[in-house]
Amino acid sequence: MRILTDHTHRLFDEMRSWRHQIHRHPELAFEENHTAGMVADLLSSWGLEVHRNVGNTGVVGLLKRGDGSRSIGLRADMDALRIHEQNSFDYRSEHDGKMHACGHDGHTAMLLGAARHLADHGEFDGTAVFIFQPAEEHGDGARAMIDDGLFERFPVDDVYAIHNFPSLASGNFAVRPGSMMAAEDNFEIVINGTGCHAAMPHLGRDPIVAGAEVVVTMQSLVARTLNPMDHAVVSFTEFVTDGTVNVVPGRVVLKGDTRSLTSRVQDHIEATMARIVAGVCAAHGVDHEFNYHRNFVPTINTPTEAGIAARVAEAVVGEERVVGNGRPVMTSEDFGYMLQQKPGAYILLGNGEEGIGGCSLHNPNYDFNDEILNVGADFWVELVQSQLSQG
Repeated sequence: MRILTDHTHRLFDEMRSWRHQIHRHPELAFEENHTAGMVADLLSSWGLEVHRNVGNTGVVGLLKRGDGSRSIGLRADMDALRIHEQNSFDYRSEHDGKMHACGHDGHTAMLLGAARHLADHGEFDGTAVFIFQPAEEHGDGARAMIDDGLFERFPVDDVYAIHNFPSLASGNFAVRPGSMMAAEDNFEIVINGTGCHAAMPHLGRDPIVAGAEVVVTMQSLVARTLNPMDHAVVSFTEFVTDGTVNVVPGRVVLKGDTRSLTSRVQDHIEATMARIVAGVCAAHGVDHEFNYHRNFVPTINTPTEAGIAARVAEAVVGEERVVGNGRPVMTSEDFGYMLQQKPGAYILLGNGEEGIGGCSLHNPNYDFNDEILNVGADFWVELVQSQLSQG
Protein backbone atom coordinates (compact mmCIF):
# COMPACT_ATOMS: atom_id res chain seq x y z
CA MET A 1 0.00 0.00 0.00
CA ARG A 2 1.47 3.32 -1.08
CA ILE A 3 1.44 6.17 1.44
CA LEU A 4 2.88 9.63 1.03
CA THR A 5 4.67 9.71 4.36
CA ASP A 6 7.11 7.06 5.47
CA HIS A 7 7.65 7.65 9.17
CA THR A 8 7.10 4.13 10.52
CA HIS A 9 7.82 1.75 7.64
CA ARG A 10 10.79 0.25 9.47
CA LEU A 11 8.55 -0.61 12.42
CA PHE A 12 6.03 -2.74 10.52
CA ASP A 13 7.34 -6.10 11.71
CA GLU A 14 7.37 -4.92 15.32
CA MET A 15 3.86 -3.48 15.13
CA ARG A 16 2.56 -6.68 13.57
CA SER A 17 4.26 -8.71 16.29
CA TRP A 18 2.73 -6.55 19.05
CA ARG A 19 -0.67 -6.78 17.40
CA HIS A 20 -0.55 -10.55 17.09
CA GLN A 21 0.60 -10.94 20.69
CA ILE A 22 -2.31 -8.83 21.92
CA HIS A 23 -4.69 -10.76 19.65
CA ARG A 24 -3.57 -14.05 21.17
CA HIS A 25 -4.30 -12.77 24.67
CA PRO A 26 -7.63 -10.91 24.53
CA GLU A 27 -8.81 -9.37 27.79
CA LEU A 28 -12.24 -8.03 28.68
CA ALA A 29 -13.10 -4.68 30.25
CA PHE A 30 -10.87 -3.74 33.20
CA GLU A 31 -9.05 -7.09 32.89
CA GLU A 32 -6.43 -5.76 30.43
CA ASN A 33 -3.54 -6.51 32.77
CA HIS A 34 -1.36 -8.37 30.26
CA THR A 35 -1.98 -5.80 27.52
CA ALA A 36 -1.50 -2.81 29.82
CA GLY A 37 1.69 -4.31 31.23
CA MET A 38 3.07 -4.89 27.76
CA VAL A 39 2.19 -1.34 26.69
CA ALA A 40 3.67 0.24 29.81
CA ASP A 41 6.87 -1.78 29.57
CA LEU A 42 7.41 -0.86 25.93
CA LEU A 43 6.76 2.83 26.52
CA SER A 44 9.17 2.82 29.47
CA SER A 45 11.86 1.11 27.41
CA TRP A 46 11.65 3.95 24.87
CA GLY A 47 12.13 6.61 27.53
CA LEU A 48 8.56 7.85 27.96
CA GLU A 49 7.21 8.90 31.34
CA VAL A 50 4.68 6.16 32.07
CA HIS A 51 1.70 6.14 34.40
CA ARG A 52 -0.04 2.83 35.06
CA ASN A 53 -3.48 2.02 36.47
CA VAL A 54 -5.13 5.22 35.29
CA GLY A 55 -8.85 4.51 35.42
CA ASN A 56 -8.15 0.99 36.69
CA THR A 57 -6.12 -0.67 33.89
CA GLY A 58 -5.42 2.35 31.68
CA VAL A 59 -1.91 3.49 30.74
CA VAL A 60 -0.72 7.00 29.91
CA GLY A 61 2.66 7.76 28.36
CA LEU A 62 4.14 11.26 28.13
CA LEU A 63 6.73 12.32 25.56
CA LYS A 64 7.99 15.91 25.76
CA ARG A 65 10.26 17.73 23.35
CA GLY A 66 11.48 21.31 23.58
CA ASP A 67 9.82 23.87 25.83
CA GLY A 68 6.51 24.27 23.99
CA SER A 69 3.40 24.56 26.15
CA ARG A 70 1.00 22.83 23.76
CA SER A 71 0.01 19.20 24.27
CA ILE A 72 -2.01 16.72 22.25
CA GLY A 73 -3.80 13.54 23.34
CA LEU A 74 -3.78 10.37 21.23
CA ARG A 75 -6.09 7.58 22.37
CA ALA A 76 -6.21 3.84 21.60
CA ASP A 77 -8.52 1.26 23.21
CA MET A 78 -7.28 -2.08 24.52
CA ASP A 79 -10.21 -4.32 25.51
CA ALA A 80 -11.63 -7.35 23.70
CA LEU A 81 -15.12 -8.84 23.37
CA ARG A 82 -16.88 -11.86 24.80
CA ILE A 83 -16.94 -13.68 21.44
CA HIS A 84 -15.58 -17.13 20.57
CA GLU A 85 -13.13 -16.68 17.69
CA GLN A 86 -13.65 -18.82 14.57
CA ASN A 87 -10.45 -17.86 12.75
CA SER A 88 -7.75 -20.50 12.27
CA PHE A 89 -4.56 -18.44 11.82
CA ASP A 90 -1.68 -19.07 14.19
CA TYR A 91 -2.25 -15.95 16.33
CA ARG A 92 -5.94 -16.65 17.00
CA SER A 93 -7.21 -16.18 20.54
CA GLU A 94 -5.84 -18.58 23.12
CA HIS A 95 -8.72 -17.81 25.48
CA ASP A 96 -12.03 -19.46 24.62
CA GLY A 97 -14.94 -17.06 24.53
CA LYS A 98 -12.75 -13.95 24.29
CA MET A 99 -11.64 -12.28 21.08
CA HIS A 100 -10.34 -9.06 19.60
CA ALA A 101 -13.28 -8.72 17.22
CA CYS A 102 -13.20 -4.92 17.00
CA GLY A 103 -9.56 -4.24 16.16
CA HIS A 104 -8.43 -2.77 19.46
CA ASP A 105 -5.31 -4.91 19.14
CA GLY A 106 -4.49 -2.99 15.94
CA HIS A 107 -5.35 0.39 17.47
CA THR A 108 -2.94 -0.30 20.33
CA ALA A 109 -0.18 -1.50 18.00
CA MET A 110 -0.50 1.59 15.75
CA LEU A 111 -0.23 3.98 18.68
CA LEU A 112 2.73 2.04 20.06
CA GLY A 113 4.43 2.34 16.66
CA ALA A 114 3.89 6.09 16.66
CA ALA A 115 5.24 6.39 20.21
CA ARG A 116 8.34 4.38 19.25
CA HIS A 117 9.05 6.53 16.19
CA LEU A 118 8.45 9.81 18.00
CA ALA A 119 10.66 8.71 20.89
CA ASP A 120 13.47 7.90 18.47
CA HIS A 121 13.05 10.53 15.78
CA GLY A 122 10.27 12.91 16.77
CA GLU A 123 10.62 16.53 15.69
CA PHE A 124 8.11 18.56 17.65
CA ASP A 125 7.85 21.14 20.41
CA GLY A 126 5.46 20.28 23.22
CA THR A 127 3.99 17.15 24.81
CA ALA A 128 2.44 14.11 23.18
CA VAL A 129 0.12 12.26 25.58
CA PHE A 130 -0.44 8.61 24.62
CA ILE A 131 -3.68 7.33 26.18
CA PHE A 132 -4.24 3.56 26.21
CA GLN A 133 -7.80 3.12 27.42
CA PRO A 134 -9.51 0.08 28.95
CA ALA A 135 -13.16 -0.96 28.77
CA GLU A 136 -14.38 0.84 25.68
CA GLU A 137 -16.85 -1.84 24.61
CA HIS A 138 -19.28 -1.23 27.48
CA GLY A 139 -18.77 2.51 27.70
CA ASP A 140 -17.02 2.58 31.06
CA GLY A 141 -13.33 3.06 30.26
CA ALA A 142 -13.23 6.69 29.12
CA ARG A 143 -15.30 7.78 32.11
CA ALA A 144 -13.07 5.77 34.47
CA MET A 145 -9.95 7.52 33.17
CA ILE A 146 -11.64 10.93 33.27
CA ASP A 147 -12.88 10.30 36.82
CA ASP A 148 -9.32 9.35 37.75
CA GLY A 149 -8.16 12.81 36.71
CA LEU A 150 -6.97 12.03 33.19
CA PHE A 151 -7.11 15.58 31.88
CA GLU A 152 -6.13 17.23 35.17
CA ARG A 153 -3.09 15.00 35.62
CA PHE A 154 -2.13 14.97 31.94
CA PRO A 155 -3.47 18.19 30.39
CA VAL A 156 -4.09 18.23 26.63
CA ASP A 157 -5.28 20.98 24.33
CA ASP A 158 -7.10 18.52 22.07
CA VAL A 159 -7.58 14.76 21.80
CA TYR A 160 -7.96 12.33 18.89
CA ALA A 161 -8.82 8.66 18.32
CA ILE A 162 -8.74 6.28 15.34
CA HIS A 163 -10.98 3.27 14.72
CA ASN A 164 -10.60 0.82 11.87
CA PHE A 165 -13.68 0.49 9.66
CA PRO A 166 -14.56 -2.51 7.47
CA SER A 167 -16.36 -1.58 4.21
CA LEU A 168 -14.09 1.47 3.82
CA ALA A 169 -11.24 0.85 1.38
CA SER A 170 -8.02 -0.28 3.04
CA GLY A 171 -5.97 2.71 4.18
CA ASN A 172 -8.60 5.33 3.34
CA PHE A 173 -9.78 7.80 5.98
CA ALA A 174 -13.18 9.26 6.83
CA VAL A 175 -13.97 12.04 9.29
CA ARG A 176 -16.59 14.74 9.65
CA PRO A 177 -17.31 17.79 11.82
CA GLY A 178 -20.17 17.32 14.25
CA SER A 179 -21.80 14.00 15.16
CA MET A 180 -19.53 11.15 14.06
CA MET A 181 -21.08 8.30 16.04
CA ALA A 182 -24.33 7.82 17.89
CA ALA A 183 -25.38 7.73 21.49
CA GLU A 184 -26.43 4.27 22.63
CA ASP A 185 -29.17 3.82 25.23
CA ASN A 186 -30.73 0.62 26.54
CA PHE A 187 -34.27 0.26 27.80
CA GLU A 188 -36.32 -2.28 29.72
CA ILE A 189 -40.13 -2.25 29.89
CA VAL A 190 -41.84 -4.51 32.42
CA ILE A 191 -45.59 -5.00 31.95
CA ASN A 192 -47.49 -6.60 34.81
CA GLY A 193 -50.97 -7.93 34.08
CA THR A 194 -52.98 -10.82 35.47
CA GLY A 195 -52.32 -14.34 34.23
CA CYS A 196 -55.15 -16.70 33.41
CA HIS A 197 -56.15 -19.77 31.42
CA ALA A 198 -55.67 -19.23 27.69
CA ALA A 199 -59.25 -20.41 27.09
CA MET A 200 -60.62 -17.69 29.37
CA PRO A 201 -58.65 -14.52 28.62
CA HIS A 202 -61.49 -12.34 29.86
CA LEU A 203 -60.56 -13.36 33.40
CA GLY A 204 -57.11 -11.83 33.17
CA ARG A 205 -55.30 -8.74 31.93
CA ASP A 206 -53.09 -9.84 29.07
CA PRO A 207 -49.61 -8.22 29.12
CA ILE A 208 -48.67 -9.85 25.78
CA VAL A 209 -51.26 -7.85 23.86
CA ALA A 210 -50.17 -4.67 25.65
CA GLY A 211 -46.52 -5.47 24.95
CA ALA A 212 -47.20 -6.16 21.29
CA GLU A 213 -49.01 -2.83 20.97
CA VAL A 214 -46.08 -1.06 22.63
CA VAL A 215 -43.69 -2.59 20.08
CA VAL A 216 -45.89 -1.65 17.10
CA THR A 217 -46.69 1.85 18.35
CA MET A 218 -43.03 2.54 19.05
CA GLN A 219 -42.29 2.13 15.34
CA SER A 220 -43.91 5.52 14.80
CA LEU A 221 -41.56 7.26 17.23
CA VAL A 222 -38.83 7.90 14.66
CA ALA A 223 -41.11 8.08 11.61
CA ARG A 224 -43.73 10.42 13.04
CA THR A 225 -42.29 12.36 15.98
CA LEU A 226 -38.80 13.26 14.73
CA ASN A 227 -37.70 15.56 11.95
CA PRO A 228 -36.69 13.34 9.00
CA MET A 229 -33.24 14.98 9.11
CA ASP A 230 -32.69 13.68 12.66
CA HIS A 231 -31.05 10.26 12.61
CA ALA A 232 -32.36 7.78 15.17
CA VAL A 233 -32.96 4.06 15.64
CA VAL A 234 -35.26 2.29 18.12
CA SER A 235 -34.88 -1.51 18.19
CA PHE A 236 -36.61 -4.08 20.37
CA THR A 237 -34.27 -7.01 20.89
CA GLU A 238 -36.05 -9.15 23.53
CA PHE A 239 -39.69 -10.05 24.27
CA VAL A 240 -39.79 -12.37 27.30
CA THR A 241 -42.84 -13.78 29.10
CA ASP A 242 -43.47 -16.10 32.03
CA GLY A 243 -46.28 -17.90 30.21
CA THR A 244 -46.49 -21.42 28.83
CA VAL A 245 -48.89 -23.55 26.80
CA ASN A 246 -52.53 -22.70 27.71
CA VAL A 247 -51.42 -19.97 30.10
CA VAL A 248 -51.72 -16.25 29.48
CA PRO A 249 -48.72 -14.83 31.35
CA GLY A 250 -48.89 -12.32 34.12
CA ARG A 251 -45.67 -10.56 33.15
CA VAL A 252 -43.86 -9.46 30.00
CA VAL A 253 -40.37 -7.93 29.75
CA LEU A 254 -39.35 -5.98 26.67
CA LYS A 255 -35.74 -4.92 26.13
CA GLY A 256 -33.97 -3.01 23.41
CA ASP A 257 -31.59 -0.39 22.19
CA THR A 258 -31.83 3.15 20.82
CA ARG A 259 -29.35 5.25 18.85
CA SER A 260 -29.25 8.99 18.24
CA LEU A 261 -26.72 11.56 17.10
CA THR A 262 -27.54 14.47 19.43
CA SER A 263 -28.45 14.88 23.07
CA ARG A 264 -31.63 16.67 22.00
CA VAL A 265 -32.87 13.64 20.07
CA GLN A 266 -31.73 11.37 22.89
CA ASP A 267 -33.93 13.35 25.33
CA HIS A 268 -36.86 13.22 22.90
CA ILE A 269 -36.63 9.45 22.47
CA GLU A 270 -36.59 8.78 26.20
CA ALA A 271 -39.53 11.09 26.95
CA THR A 272 -41.62 9.81 24.02
CA MET A 273 -41.00 6.17 24.86
CA ALA A 274 -42.09 6.78 28.45
CA ARG A 275 -45.29 8.47 27.24
CA ILE A 276 -46.15 5.69 24.77
CA VAL A 277 -45.59 2.93 27.32
CA ALA A 278 -47.69 4.69 29.95
CA GLY A 279 -50.53 5.37 27.50
CA VAL A 280 -50.71 1.88 26.03
CA CYS A 281 -50.53 0.19 29.41
CA ALA A 282 -53.21 2.47 30.84
CA ALA A 283 -55.48 1.63 27.90
CA HIS A 284 -55.04 -2.10 28.61
CA GLY A 285 -55.41 -1.78 32.36
CA VAL A 286 -51.96 -3.19 33.12
CA ASP A 287 -49.17 -1.83 35.27
CA HIS A 288 -45.72 -1.05 33.94
CA GLU A 289 -42.15 -0.12 34.78
CA PHE A 290 -39.99 1.82 32.34
CA ASN A 291 -36.22 1.91 32.78
CA TYR A 292 -33.97 3.83 30.40
CA HIS A 293 -30.18 3.71 30.73
CA ARG A 294 -27.79 5.95 28.79
CA ASN A 295 -24.64 3.96 27.98
CA PHE A 296 -22.86 6.16 25.43
CA VAL A 297 -23.12 9.84 24.58
CA PRO A 298 -22.85 10.92 20.94
CA THR A 299 -19.32 11.19 19.60
CA ILE A 300 -19.23 14.79 18.37
CA ASN A 301 -16.14 16.07 16.56
CA THR A 302 -15.30 19.74 16.94
CA PRO A 303 -15.09 21.42 13.50
CA THR A 304 -11.54 22.77 13.77
CA GLU A 305 -10.09 19.45 14.92
CA ALA A 306 -12.06 17.45 12.34
CA GLY A 307 -10.52 19.71 9.68
CA ILE A 308 -7.06 19.17 11.15
CA ALA A 309 -7.58 15.39 11.07
CA ALA A 310 -8.67 15.50 7.43
CA ARG A 311 -5.64 17.57 6.40
CA VAL A 312 -3.24 15.26 8.25
CA ALA A 313 -4.85 12.22 6.63
CA GLU A 314 -4.45 13.85 3.21
CA ALA A 315 -0.76 14.40 3.95
CA VAL A 316 -0.42 10.70 4.74
CA VAL A 317 -2.42 9.04 1.93
CA GLY A 318 -3.45 11.78 -0.50
CA GLU A 319 -6.57 13.90 -0.85
CA GLU A 320 -8.35 11.37 -3.07
CA ARG A 321 -8.33 8.79 -0.26
CA VAL A 322 -9.84 11.00 2.43
CA VAL A 323 -13.52 11.77 2.98
CA GLY A 324 -13.58 14.98 5.00
CA ASN A 325 -17.34 15.27 5.45
CA GLY A 326 -18.52 11.67 5.59
CA ARG A 327 -21.79 10.30 6.86
CA PRO A 328 -22.24 9.66 10.59
CA VAL A 329 -22.26 6.07 11.80
CA MET A 330 -25.01 4.76 14.10
CA THR A 331 -22.66 2.59 16.16
CA SER A 332 -21.35 4.03 19.44
CA GLU A 333 -17.98 4.86 21.01
CA ASP A 334 -17.15 6.00 24.52
CA PHE A 335 -14.54 8.41 23.15
CA GLY A 336 -17.55 10.73 23.09
CA TYR A 337 -17.01 11.29 26.81
CA MET A 338 -13.49 12.58 26.13
CA LEU A 339 -14.88 14.89 23.45
CA GLN A 340 -17.25 16.34 26.06
CA GLN A 341 -14.15 17.39 27.99
CA LYS A 342 -11.80 18.49 25.20
CA PRO A 343 -11.93 19.54 21.54
CA GLY A 344 -10.93 16.76 19.22
CA ALA A 345 -11.89 14.32 16.51
CA TYR A 346 -12.67 10.64 16.00
CA ILE A 347 -11.37 9.29 12.69
CA LEU A 348 -12.23 6.13 10.73
CA LEU A 349 -9.45 4.22 8.95
CA GLY A 350 -10.51 1.74 6.26
CA ASN A 351 -9.88 -1.91 7.15
CA GLY A 352 -10.83 -3.07 3.66
CA GLU A 353 -13.89 -3.74 1.52
CA GLU A 354 -13.45 -7.43 0.75
CA GLY A 355 -11.96 -10.55 2.31
CA ILE A 356 -11.01 -10.60 5.97
CA GLY A 357 -10.53 -6.83 5.98
CA GLY A 358 -14.15 -6.36 4.97
CA CYS A 359 -15.56 -8.68 7.64
CA SER A 360 -17.81 -6.71 9.98
CA LEU A 361 -16.79 -5.71 13.47
CA HIS A 362 -18.00 -7.89 16.37
CA ASN A 363 -17.96 -10.94 14.08
CA PRO A 364 -16.19 -14.20 15.10
CA ASN A 365 -14.32 -14.19 11.75
CA TYR A 366 -13.15 -10.56 11.96
CA ASP A 367 -9.46 -9.67 11.93
CA PHE A 368 -7.63 -6.35 11.89
CA ASN A 369 -5.86 -5.68 8.60
CA ASP A 370 -2.10 -5.55 9.26
CA GLU A 371 -1.58 -3.62 6.01
CA ILE A 372 -2.97 -0.46 7.63
CA LEU A 373 -0.67 -0.50 10.68
CA ASN A 374 1.80 1.90 9.08
CA VAL A 375 -0.98 4.12 7.77
CA GLY A 376 -2.43 4.61 11.24
CA ALA A 377 0.96 5.03 12.89
CA ASP A 378 2.04 7.56 10.27
CA PHE A 379 -1.18 9.51 10.83
CA TRP A 380 -0.34 9.78 14.54
CA VAL A 381 3.22 10.87 13.85
CA GLU A 382 2.14 13.45 11.27
CA LEU A 383 -0.56 14.76 13.62
CA VAL A 384 1.88 15.28 16.50
CA GLN A 385 4.59 16.88 14.37
CA SER A 386 2.19 19.19 12.53
CA GLN A 387 0.25 20.31 15.61
CA LEU A 388 3.28 20.62 17.86
CA SER A 389 5.32 22.38 15.22
CA GLN A 390 8.80 23.56 16.08
CA GLY A 391 8.24 26.64 13.98
